[in-house]
Amino acid sequence: MKAIFRREFVSYFTTPIGYIFLGFFFALAGIDYSVTSIAGGSAGSSGSGTAELTQFFLWLLIILVILIPILTMRTLSEDKRQKTDQVLLTSPVSLSGIVVGKFLAAFCVYMMGVAITLVFSVVVSAFTKPDWVTIFGNILGLLLLGAACISIGIFASSLTENQVISAVISLASIGLMSLLSVISGFIPIKIVQTILNKLCFLERYIGYTYGQFDLSNAVYFISVAVLFMFFTVRVLEKRRWA
Repeated sequence: MKAIFRREFVSYFTTPIGYIFLGFFFALAGIDYSVTSIAGGSAGSSGSGTAELTQFFLWLLIILVILIPILTMRTLSEDKRQKTDQVLLTSPVSLSGIVVGKFLAAFCVYMMGVAITLVFSVVVSAFTKPDWVTIFGNILGLLLLGAACISIGIFASSLTENQVISAVISLASIGLMSLLSVISGFIPIKIVQTILNKLCFLERYIGYTYGQFDLSNAVYFISVAVLFMFFTVRVLEKRRWA
Protein backbone atom coordinates (compact mmCIF):
# COMPACT_ATOMS: atom_id res chain seq x y z
CA MET A 1 0.00 0.00 0.00
CA LYS A 2 2.86 2.40 0.77
CA ALA A 3 4.26 1.88 -2.72
CA ILE A 4 0.86 2.64 -4.27
CA PHE A 5 0.49 5.74 -2.11
CA ARG A 6 3.97 7.01 -3.03
CA ARG A 7 3.43 6.36 -6.73
CA GLU A 8 0.05 8.07 -6.79
CA PHE A 9 1.07 11.06 -4.70
CA VAL A 10 4.14 11.73 -6.85
CA SER A 11 2.07 11.32 -10.01
CA TYR A 12 -0.12 14.25 -8.98
CA PHE A 13 2.92 16.50 -9.36
CA THR A 14 4.55 14.85 -12.37
CA THR A 15 1.28 15.48 -14.25
CA PRO A 16 -0.73 18.73 -14.30
CA ILE A 17 -3.58 17.32 -12.16
CA GLY A 18 -2.17 18.24 -8.75
CA TYR A 19 -1.21 21.75 -9.87
CA ILE A 20 -4.58 22.30 -11.57
CA PHE A 21 -6.49 21.16 -8.49
CA LEU A 22 -4.46 23.23 -6.01
CA GLY A 23 -4.29 26.25 -8.32
CA PHE A 24 -8.05 26.37 -8.86
CA PHE A 25 -8.76 25.53 -5.23
CA PHE A 26 -6.58 28.38 -3.96
CA ALA A 27 -7.94 30.81 -6.56
CA LEU A 28 -11.62 30.00 -6.02
CA ALA A 29 -11.22 29.86 -2.24
CA GLY A 30 -9.51 33.26 -2.38
CA ILE A 31 -12.34 34.74 -4.44
CA ASP A 32 -14.87 33.12 -2.10
CA TYR A 33 -13.13 34.59 0.95
CA SER A 34 -12.88 38.05 -0.64
CA VAL A 35 -16.56 38.11 -1.60
CA THR A 36 -17.80 36.90 1.80
CA SER A 37 -15.52 39.39 3.59
CA ILE A 38 -16.77 42.30 1.47
CA ALA A 39 -20.38 41.18 1.94
CA GLY A 40 -19.82 40.92 5.69
CA GLY A 41 -18.31 44.37 5.81
CA SER A 42 -21.14 45.86 3.73
CA ALA A 43 -23.67 44.32 6.09
CA GLY A 44 -21.98 45.97 9.05
CA SER A 45 -20.68 42.71 10.45
CA SER A 46 -16.99 43.42 10.02
CA GLY A 47 -16.56 42.87 13.74
CA SER A 48 -17.53 39.24 13.35
CA GLY A 49 -14.76 37.44 11.48
CA THR A 50 -16.24 34.11 12.49
CA ALA A 51 -19.53 34.95 10.75
CA GLU A 52 -17.65 35.75 7.55
CA LEU A 53 -15.71 32.48 7.78
CA THR A 54 -18.98 30.57 8.27
CA GLN A 55 -20.20 31.83 4.90
CA PHE A 56 -16.80 31.15 3.39
CA PHE A 57 -16.80 27.51 4.50
CA LEU A 58 -20.39 27.03 3.32
CA TRP A 59 -19.53 28.20 -0.19
CA LEU A 60 -16.52 25.89 -0.24
CA LEU A 61 -18.96 22.99 -0.66
CA ILE A 62 -19.74 24.20 -4.18
CA ILE A 63 -16.03 24.47 -4.96
CA LEU A 64 -15.46 20.90 -3.77
CA VAL A 65 -18.29 19.53 -5.92
CA ILE A 66 -16.54 21.00 -8.98
CA LEU A 67 -12.89 20.29 -8.16
CA ILE A 68 -12.81 16.85 -6.52
CA PRO A 69 -13.86 15.12 -9.78
CA ILE A 70 -10.77 16.67 -11.39
CA LEU A 71 -8.59 15.34 -8.57
CA THR A 72 -9.92 11.79 -8.78
CA MET A 73 -10.77 11.33 -12.46
CA ARG A 74 -7.51 9.59 -13.37
CA THR A 75 -6.95 7.45 -10.25
CA LEU A 76 -8.06 4.18 -11.86
CA SER A 77 -9.27 5.14 -15.33
CA GLU A 78 -5.73 6.07 -16.40
CA ASP A 79 -4.40 2.62 -15.48
CA LYS A 80 -7.20 1.03 -17.48
CA ARG A 81 -6.59 3.29 -20.49
CA GLN A 82 -2.86 2.58 -20.52
CA LYS A 83 -3.47 -1.16 -19.99
CA THR A 84 -1.34 -1.13 -16.85
CA ASP A 85 -4.27 -2.13 -14.66
CA GLN A 86 -3.58 -5.85 -15.14
CA VAL A 87 -0.05 -5.40 -13.82
CA LEU A 88 -1.49 -3.53 -10.86
CA LEU A 89 -4.20 -6.12 -10.22
CA THR A 90 -1.73 -9.02 -10.27
CA SER A 91 0.79 -7.28 -8.01
CA PRO A 92 1.42 -8.52 -4.44
CA VAL A 93 -0.64 -5.62 -3.07
CA SER A 94 -4.19 -6.49 -2.07
CA LEU A 95 -7.08 -4.84 -3.90
CA SER A 96 -8.06 -3.00 -0.74
CA GLY A 97 -4.45 -1.82 -0.40
CA ILE A 98 -4.55 -0.46 -3.95
CA VAL A 99 -7.77 1.44 -3.34
CA VAL A 100 -6.73 2.78 0.07
CA GLY A 101 -3.31 3.82 -1.28
CA LYS A 102 -4.93 5.78 -4.10
CA PHE A 103 -7.47 7.28 -1.71
CA LEU A 104 -4.80 8.45 0.74
CA ALA A 105 -2.74 10.02 -2.05
CA ALA A 106 -5.74 12.00 -3.30
CA PHE A 107 -6.75 12.89 0.26
CA CYS A 108 -3.27 14.25 1.04
CA VAL A 109 -3.39 16.53 -2.01
CA TYR A 110 -6.87 17.58 -0.93
CA MET A 111 -5.59 18.42 2.57
CA MET A 112 -2.94 20.63 0.99
CA GLY A 113 -5.78 22.61 -0.57
CA VAL A 114 -7.80 22.78 2.63
CA ALA A 115 -4.72 24.11 4.46
CA ILE A 116 -5.30 27.48 2.77
CA THR A 117 -8.31 27.96 5.06
CA LEU A 118 -5.92 28.23 7.99
CA VAL A 119 -4.20 31.12 6.23
CA PHE A 120 -7.51 32.95 5.86
CA SER A 121 -8.29 32.28 9.51
CA VAL A 122 -4.97 33.83 10.54
CA VAL A 123 -5.79 36.88 8.38
CA VAL A 124 -9.09 37.26 10.20
CA SER A 125 -7.34 36.95 13.56
CA ALA A 126 -5.29 40.06 12.72
CA PHE A 127 -8.47 42.17 12.75
CA THR A 128 -10.72 40.40 15.22
CA LYS A 129 -10.73 37.48 17.60
CA PRO A 130 -12.22 34.51 15.75
CA ASP A 131 -13.72 31.48 17.41
CA TRP A 132 -10.97 28.93 16.79
CA VAL A 133 -13.16 26.05 17.97
CA THR A 134 -15.64 26.93 15.22
CA ILE A 135 -12.87 27.29 12.65
CA PHE A 136 -11.29 23.94 13.43
CA GLY A 137 -14.77 22.41 13.41
CA ASN A 138 -15.24 23.82 9.92
CA ILE A 139 -11.94 22.35 8.78
CA LEU A 140 -12.86 18.96 10.27
CA GLY A 141 -16.14 19.13 8.35
CA LEU A 142 -14.25 19.87 5.14
CA LEU A 143 -11.96 16.89 5.68
CA LEU A 144 -14.84 14.52 6.39
CA LEU A 145 -16.84 15.78 3.42
CA GLY A 146 -13.76 15.58 1.22
CA ALA A 147 -13.10 11.98 2.23
CA ALA A 148 -16.63 10.99 1.20
CA CYS A 149 -16.42 12.88 -2.11
CA ILE A 150 -12.98 11.48 -2.96
CA SER A 151 -14.16 7.92 -2.41
CA ILE A 152 -17.09 8.55 -4.76
CA GLY A 153 -14.69 10.02 -7.32
CA ILE A 154 -12.37 7.00 -7.15
CA PHE A 155 -15.34 4.67 -7.56
CA ALA A 156 -16.44 6.63 -10.65
CA SER A 157 -12.88 6.36 -12.00
CA SER A 158 -12.99 2.57 -11.61
CA LEU A 159 -16.01 2.34 -13.92
CA THR A 160 -14.42 3.71 -17.10
CA GLU A 161 -11.11 4.29 -18.86
CA ASN A 162 -12.20 7.75 -20.02
CA GLN A 163 -11.15 10.45 -17.58
CA VAL A 164 -13.77 12.93 -18.81
CA ILE A 165 -16.58 10.42 -18.33
CA SER A 166 -15.15 9.60 -14.91
CA ALA A 167 -15.20 13.30 -13.95
CA VAL A 168 -18.77 13.72 -15.23
CA ILE A 169 -20.02 10.68 -13.28
CA SER A 170 -18.25 11.92 -10.16
CA LEU A 171 -19.56 15.48 -10.58
CA ALA A 172 -23.12 14.25 -11.10
CA SER A 173 -22.94 11.86 -8.14
CA ILE A 174 -21.44 14.34 -5.68
CA GLY A 175 -23.78 17.08 -6.91
CA LEU A 176 -26.78 14.79 -6.45
CA MET A 177 -25.70 13.78 -2.94
CA SER A 178 -25.26 17.46 -2.07
CA LEU A 179 -28.72 18.46 -3.30
CA LEU A 180 -30.86 15.61 -1.99
CA SER A 181 -32.55 17.98 0.46
CA VAL A 182 -33.61 20.20 -2.46
CA ILE A 183 -34.97 17.18 -4.34
CA SER A 184 -36.87 16.07 -1.24
CA GLY A 185 -38.89 19.28 -1.42
CA PHE A 186 -40.56 18.02 -4.60
CA ILE A 187 -41.54 14.68 -3.06
CA PRO A 188 -44.81 14.68 -1.09
CA ILE A 189 -44.03 11.49 0.85
CA LYS A 190 -42.80 12.46 4.32
CA ILE A 191 -40.68 9.40 5.02
CA VAL A 192 -38.88 9.78 1.67
CA GLN A 193 -38.20 13.43 2.44
CA THR A 194 -36.70 12.45 5.80
CA ILE A 195 -34.46 9.80 4.25
CA LEU A 196 -33.20 12.13 1.51
CA ASN A 197 -32.48 14.88 4.05
CA LYS A 198 -30.54 12.41 6.21
CA LEU A 199 -28.45 11.33 3.20
CA CYS A 200 -27.81 14.86 1.90
CA PHE A 201 -24.18 16.04 2.08
CA LEU A 202 -25.25 19.67 2.46
CA GLU A 203 -27.51 18.92 5.42
CA ARG A 204 -24.78 16.87 7.08
CA TYR A 205 -22.06 19.45 6.42
CA ILE A 206 -23.86 22.71 7.17
CA GLY A 207 -23.72 22.18 10.94
CA TYR A 208 -19.91 22.27 10.83
CA THR A 209 -20.00 25.76 9.30
CA TYR A 210 -21.62 26.96 12.53
CA GLY A 211 -19.19 25.08 14.74
CA GLN A 212 -21.66 22.35 15.62
CA PHE A 213 -19.99 18.95 15.91
CA ASP A 214 -22.38 16.05 15.58
CA LEU A 215 -20.83 12.60 15.87
CA SER A 216 -23.55 11.10 13.66
CA ASN A 217 -22.50 13.40 10.81
CA ALA A 218 -18.87 12.36 11.18
CA VAL A 219 -19.88 8.70 11.20
CA TYR A 220 -22.03 9.28 8.11
CA PHE A 221 -19.20 10.80 6.04
CA ILE A 222 -16.74 8.11 7.13
CA SER A 223 -19.32 5.42 6.32
CA VAL A 224 -19.83 6.85 2.82
CA ALA A 225 -16.07 6.89 2.25
CA VAL A 226 -15.69 3.27 3.41
CA LEU A 227 -18.75 2.12 1.45
CA PHE A 228 -17.58 3.55 -1.88
CA MET A 229 -14.06 2.22 -1.37
CA PHE A 230 -15.67 -1.18 -0.79
CA PHE A 231 -17.62 -0.77 -4.05
CA THR A 232 -14.37 0.11 -5.84
CA VAL A 233 -12.67 -3.02 -4.49
CA ARG A 234 -15.59 -5.09 -5.81
CA VAL A 235 -15.21 -3.49 -9.26
CA LEU A 236 -11.50 -4.30 -9.30
CA GLU A 237 -12.16 -7.80 -8.08
CA LYS A 238 -14.61 -8.37 -10.92
CA ARG A 239 -12.06 -7.02 -13.41
CA ARG A 240 -9.31 -9.23 -11.99
CA TRP A 241 -11.32 -12.39 -12.63
CA ALA A 242 -12.85 -11.23 -15.92
